[in-house]
Amino acid sequence: MSNKQRGQEALDKLERELKSRDRAEKARPLKVVVASLAAILVICGGIWYAATRGGEEDLKADDPANSSAESTPETPERPEAKPLALKRSTPLADTVSCSYPTENAGEALKDATPPEKTEGVPTTGTVNITLDTSQGPIDMELDRSVAPCTVNAVEHLAKSKYYDDSICHRITTQGIYVLQCGDPSGKGSGGPGFQFANEYPTDETEAGAMNVPVIYPKGTIAMANAGPDTNGSQFFLNYEDSTLPPAYTYFGKIGDEGMKTLAQIAEQGAENGAPDGAPAEEVRIQNAEVK
Repeated sequence: MSNKQRGQEALDKLERELKSRDRAEKARPLKVVVASLAAILVICGGIWYAATRGGEEDLKADDPANSSAESTPETPERPEAKPLALKRSTPLADTVSCSYPTENAGEALKDATPPEKTEGVPTTGTVNITLDTSQGPIDMELDRSVAPCTVNAVEHLAKSKYYDDSICHRITTQGIYVLQCGDPSGKGSGGPGFQFANEYPTDETEAGAMNVPVIYPKGTIAMANAGPDTNGSQFFLNYEDSTLPPAYTYFGKIGDEGMKTLAQIAEQGAENGAPDGAPAEEVRIQNAEVK
Protein backbone atom coordinates (compact mmCIF):
# COMPACT_ATOMS: atom_id res chain seq x y z
CA MET A 1 0.00 0.00 0.00
CA SER A 2 1.42 3.44 -0.95
CA ASN A 3 1.88 6.39 1.41
CA LYS A 4 -1.03 8.14 -0.28
CA GLN A 5 -3.33 5.16 0.20
CA ARG A 6 -2.24 4.79 3.83
CA GLY A 7 -2.84 8.48 4.40
CA GLN A 8 -6.29 8.39 2.83
CA GLU A 9 -7.18 5.30 4.87
CA ALA A 10 -6.12 7.09 8.04
CA LEU A 11 -8.10 10.16 6.99
CA ASP A 12 -11.24 8.10 6.41
CA LYS A 13 -10.81 6.45 9.81
CA LEU A 14 -10.49 9.81 11.53
CA GLU A 15 -13.56 11.12 9.71
CA ARG A 16 -15.60 8.18 10.98
CA GLU A 17 -14.26 8.74 14.47
CA LEU A 18 -15.08 12.44 14.28
CA LYS A 19 -18.69 11.83 13.33
CA SER A 20 -19.09 9.17 16.00
CA ARG A 21 -17.51 11.35 18.66
CA ASP A 22 -19.65 14.31 17.70
CA ARG A 23 -22.86 12.32 18.20
CA ALA A 24 -21.65 11.02 21.54
CA GLU A 25 -20.57 14.42 22.85
CA LYS A 26 -23.53 16.59 21.91
CA ALA A 27 -24.53 16.82 25.56
CA ARG A 28 -21.15 18.14 26.63
CA PRO A 29 -20.38 21.87 26.89
CA LEU A 30 -19.94 23.50 23.50
CA LYS A 31 -16.44 24.69 24.24
CA VAL A 32 -15.29 21.12 24.98
CA VAL A 33 -16.76 19.84 21.72
CA VAL A 34 -15.19 22.67 19.74
CA ALA A 35 -11.80 22.04 21.32
CA SER A 36 -12.01 18.33 20.52
CA LEU A 37 -13.10 19.05 16.96
CA ALA A 38 -10.26 21.49 16.43
CA ALA A 39 -7.69 19.00 17.64
CA ILE A 40 -8.94 16.27 15.30
CA LEU A 41 -9.07 18.64 12.34
CA VAL A 42 -5.48 19.64 12.96
CA ILE A 43 -4.40 16.02 13.19
CA CYS A 44 -6.16 15.31 9.90
CA GLY A 45 -4.41 18.31 8.38
CA GLY A 46 -1.39 16.31 9.12
CA ILE A 47 1.82 15.77 10.65
CA TRP A 48 1.52 13.82 7.37
CA TYR A 49 3.49 14.25 4.20
CA ALA A 50 1.58 16.06 1.49
CA ALA A 51 1.38 12.70 -0.26
CA THR A 52 -1.88 12.44 1.65
CA ARG A 53 -3.03 15.89 0.59
CA GLY A 54 -3.99 14.93 -2.94
CA GLY A 55 -7.10 13.10 -1.74
CA GLU A 56 -7.75 15.26 1.30
CA GLU A 57 -11.19 16.65 1.93
CA ASP A 58 -12.60 18.88 4.64
CA LEU A 59 -13.94 17.13 7.71
CA LYS A 60 -17.30 18.33 8.83
CA ALA A 61 -19.60 17.49 11.72
CA ASP A 62 -23.11 18.40 12.80
CA ASP A 63 -23.28 21.71 14.63
CA PRO A 64 -23.56 20.85 18.35
CA ALA A 65 -25.59 24.01 18.85
CA ASN A 66 -28.42 22.39 16.87
CA SER A 67 -28.77 19.48 19.28
CA SER A 68 -30.82 19.11 22.43
CA ALA A 69 -28.95 18.23 25.60
CA GLU A 70 -31.93 16.29 26.91
CA SER A 71 -32.04 13.94 23.94
CA THR A 72 -28.52 12.52 24.38
CA PRO A 73 -27.25 10.88 27.58
CA GLU A 74 -24.12 12.31 29.20
CA THR A 75 -20.96 10.45 28.17
CA PRO A 76 -17.91 9.85 30.38
CA GLU A 77 -15.03 12.27 30.06
CA ARG A 78 -12.12 11.04 27.93
CA PRO A 79 -8.88 10.57 29.84
CA GLU A 80 -6.96 13.80 30.22
CA ALA A 81 -3.92 13.99 27.98
CA LYS A 82 -0.68 13.59 29.90
CA PRO A 83 2.80 14.75 28.88
CA LEU A 84 5.15 12.16 27.45
CA ALA A 85 7.67 10.91 29.99
CA LEU A 86 10.46 11.50 27.41
CA LYS A 87 12.12 8.29 28.50
CA ARG A 88 11.33 4.64 28.04
CA SER A 89 9.68 2.65 30.82
CA THR A 90 12.19 -0.14 30.09
CA PRO A 91 15.62 0.75 28.70
CA LEU A 92 16.70 -0.82 25.42
CA ALA A 93 19.70 -3.12 25.06
CA ASP A 94 23.05 -1.40 24.55
CA THR A 95 22.69 -1.70 20.77
CA VAL A 96 19.86 -2.44 18.33
CA SER A 97 19.40 -3.39 14.69
CA CYS A 98 17.65 -0.91 12.39
CA SER A 99 15.94 -1.39 9.05
CA TYR A 100 15.50 1.27 6.36
CA PRO A 101 13.53 -0.34 3.50
CA THR A 102 13.14 1.50 0.22
CA GLU A 103 10.01 -0.31 -1.01
CA ASN A 104 7.00 2.01 -1.36
CA ALA A 105 9.06 4.88 0.05
CA GLY A 106 8.83 7.12 -2.98
CA GLU A 107 11.57 8.88 -4.89
CA ALA A 108 14.75 9.76 -3.02
CA LEU A 109 15.38 13.50 -3.09
CA LYS A 110 18.91 14.89 -3.37
CA ASP A 111 20.25 11.41 -4.12
CA ALA A 112 19.68 10.38 -0.51
CA THR A 113 20.66 6.85 0.52
CA PRO A 114 19.66 4.78 3.57
CA PRO A 115 22.06 4.81 6.53
CA GLU A 116 24.91 2.37 6.07
CA LYS A 117 24.97 1.53 9.77
CA THR A 118 22.11 -0.84 10.55
CA GLU A 119 23.69 -3.24 13.06
CA GLY A 120 25.09 -2.36 16.46
CA VAL A 121 23.32 1.00 16.51
CA PRO A 122 23.96 2.51 19.97
CA THR A 123 21.16 3.30 22.39
CA THR A 124 23.14 5.53 24.73
CA GLY A 125 24.31 9.08 24.43
CA THR A 126 23.13 12.01 22.36
CA VAL A 127 23.77 13.60 18.97
CA ASN A 128 23.86 17.40 18.73
CA ILE A 129 22.75 19.03 15.50
CA THR A 130 22.35 22.75 14.84
CA LEU A 131 20.09 23.97 12.06
CA ASP A 132 21.51 27.26 10.83
CA THR A 133 18.32 28.87 9.49
CA SER A 134 17.45 32.18 7.87
CA GLN A 135 15.62 33.08 11.09
CA GLY A 136 18.42 32.08 13.45
CA PRO A 137 20.00 28.91 14.87
CA ILE A 138 17.95 25.95 16.08
CA ASP A 139 20.09 23.70 18.25
CA MET A 140 18.83 20.17 18.84
CA GLU A 141 19.93 17.36 21.14
CA LEU A 142 18.87 13.98 19.78
CA ASP A 143 18.36 11.16 22.29
CA ARG A 144 19.52 7.70 21.25
CA SER A 145 17.97 6.06 24.33
CA VAL A 146 14.39 6.66 23.17
CA ALA A 147 14.74 6.40 19.38
CA PRO A 148 18.13 5.02 18.27
CA CYS A 149 17.08 4.16 14.70
CA THR A 150 15.50 7.59 14.22
CA VAL A 151 18.57 9.40 15.55
CA ASN A 152 20.77 7.21 13.35
CA ALA A 153 18.74 8.20 10.27
CA VAL A 154 18.54 11.93 11.02
CA GLU A 155 22.26 12.08 11.84
CA HIS A 156 23.03 10.30 8.56
CA LEU A 157 20.85 12.71 6.56
CA ALA A 158 22.38 15.75 8.24
CA LYS A 159 25.92 14.52 7.57
CA SER A 160 24.92 13.87 3.94
CA LYS A 161 23.82 17.55 3.60
CA TYR A 162 20.29 16.39 2.84
CA TYR A 163 18.72 19.13 4.96
CA ASP A 164 20.94 21.93 3.65
CA ASP A 165 19.18 24.67 1.66
CA SER A 166 15.69 23.35 2.45
CA ILE A 167 12.72 25.23 3.88
CA CYS A 168 10.52 24.46 6.85
CA HIS A 169 7.31 24.31 4.85
CA ARG A 170 4.61 24.34 7.53
CA ILE A 171 3.69 26.05 10.78
CA THR A 172 0.55 25.35 12.81
CA THR A 173 -0.70 27.88 15.34
CA GLN A 174 -3.97 26.35 16.57
CA GLY A 175 -4.64 23.00 18.26
CA ILE A 176 -1.01 21.97 17.90
CA TYR A 177 1.99 24.28 17.80
CA VAL A 178 4.63 22.97 15.46
CA LEU A 179 7.12 23.99 12.80
CA GLN A 180 7.57 21.17 10.27
CA CYS A 181 10.82 20.76 8.34
CA GLY A 182 12.85 18.14 6.50
CA ASP A 183 11.48 18.06 2.95
CA PRO A 184 13.92 19.44 0.35
CA SER A 185 11.05 19.80 -2.14
CA GLY A 186 9.39 22.34 0.17
CA LYS A 187 5.99 20.82 -0.58
CA GLY A 188 5.59 18.42 2.33
CA SER A 189 5.53 15.40 0.02
CA GLY A 190 9.25 14.71 -0.35
CA GLY A 191 11.41 12.15 1.39
CA PRO A 192 14.74 10.34 1.33
CA GLY A 193 13.55 7.23 -0.53
CA PHE A 194 13.60 5.01 2.55
CA GLN A 195 11.38 4.47 5.57
CA PHE A 196 11.73 3.17 9.10
CA ALA A 197 9.58 2.05 11.98
CA ASN A 198 8.06 4.15 14.74
CA GLU A 199 9.88 4.13 18.05
CA TYR A 200 8.98 5.77 21.39
CA PRO A 201 6.19 6.35 22.40
CA THR A 202 4.42 4.29 19.74
CA ASP A 203 6.28 1.06 20.47
CA GLU A 204 5.40 1.32 24.17
CA THR A 205 1.72 2.11 23.59
CA GLU A 206 -0.86 -0.66 23.61
CA ALA A 207 -3.02 -0.89 20.51
CA GLY A 208 -6.13 0.08 22.44
CA ALA A 209 -4.50 3.28 23.69
CA MET A 210 -3.33 4.62 20.34
CA ASN A 211 -6.33 6.96 20.16
CA VAL A 212 -5.72 8.35 23.64
CA PRO A 213 -3.96 11.70 23.14
CA VAL A 214 -0.71 12.63 24.82
CA ILE A 215 1.13 15.91 25.14
CA TYR A 216 4.31 16.41 23.14
CA PRO A 217 5.84 19.05 25.42
CA LYS A 218 7.16 22.42 24.37
CA GLY A 219 10.73 22.05 23.18
CA THR A 220 10.44 18.47 21.90
CA ILE A 221 11.15 17.10 18.44
CA ALA A 222 9.20 14.30 16.73
CA MET A 223 9.02 12.63 13.33
CA ALA A 224 6.28 13.35 10.83
CA ASN A 225 4.83 10.36 9.01
CA ALA A 226 2.21 9.18 6.54
CA GLY A 227 0.98 6.35 8.77
CA PRO A 228 2.56 3.68 10.95
CA ASP A 229 6.23 2.97 10.23
CA THR A 230 6.55 5.45 7.35
CA ASN A 231 9.11 7.77 8.91
CA GLY A 232 11.51 9.35 6.44
CA SER A 233 13.16 12.76 6.79
CA GLN A 234 10.42 15.14 7.93
CA PHE A 235 10.21 16.19 11.56
CA PHE A 236 8.34 18.75 13.63
CA LEU A 237 9.50 21.12 16.35
CA ASN A 238 7.03 21.81 19.17
CA TYR A 239 7.29 25.49 20.13
CA GLU A 240 4.41 25.00 22.62
CA ASP A 241 2.75 21.90 24.10
CA SER A 242 0.96 19.93 21.36
CA THR A 243 -1.72 17.31 22.03
CA LEU A 244 -1.57 14.42 19.55
CA PRO A 245 -1.99 10.64 19.41
CA PRO A 246 1.19 8.77 20.46
CA ALA A 247 1.80 7.99 16.79
CA TYR A 248 4.83 10.21 16.25
CA THR A 249 8.34 9.22 17.31
CA TYR A 250 9.84 11.56 19.89
CA PHE A 251 13.60 11.75 19.46
CA GLY A 252 15.04 14.86 21.04
CA LYS A 253 14.85 18.34 22.51
CA ILE A 254 15.41 21.86 21.26
CA GLY A 255 18.04 24.00 23.01
CA ASP A 256 17.62 27.47 24.47
CA GLU A 257 18.83 29.30 21.35
CA GLY A 258 16.57 27.19 19.21
CA MET A 259 13.54 28.04 21.35
CA LYS A 260 14.29 31.75 20.96
CA THR A 261 14.40 31.30 17.20
CA LEU A 262 11.16 29.29 17.22
CA ALA A 263 9.42 31.94 19.33
CA GLN A 264 10.35 34.55 16.73
CA ILE A 265 9.06 32.33 13.90
CA ALA A 266 5.85 31.53 15.78
CA GLU A 267 5.20 35.21 16.49
CA GLN A 268 5.10 35.88 12.75
CA GLY A 269 2.66 32.98 12.26
CA ALA A 270 1.57 31.53 8.94
CA GLU A 271 1.00 33.26 5.62
CA ASN A 272 -2.11 35.46 5.54
CA GLY A 273 -2.72 34.83 9.22
CA ALA A 274 -3.91 31.29 8.56
CA PRO A 275 -3.88 28.80 11.46
CA ASP A 276 -1.89 26.33 9.36
CA GLY A 277 0.34 26.83 6.34
CA ALA A 278 3.70 28.11 5.16
CA PRO A 279 5.47 30.41 7.65
CA ALA A 280 4.73 34.09 7.04
CA GLU A 281 8.45 34.67 6.61
CA GLU A 282 10.49 31.92 4.97
CA VAL A 283 12.41 29.62 7.29
CA ARG A 284 15.27 28.13 5.29
CA ILE A 285 17.74 25.64 6.72
CA GLN A 286 20.98 26.91 5.26
CA ASN A 287 23.10 24.25 6.93
CA ALA A 288 22.51 21.32 9.29
CA GLU A 289 25.68 20.75 11.24
CA VAL A 290 26.38 17.65 13.34
CA LYS A 291 28.49 18.79 16.30
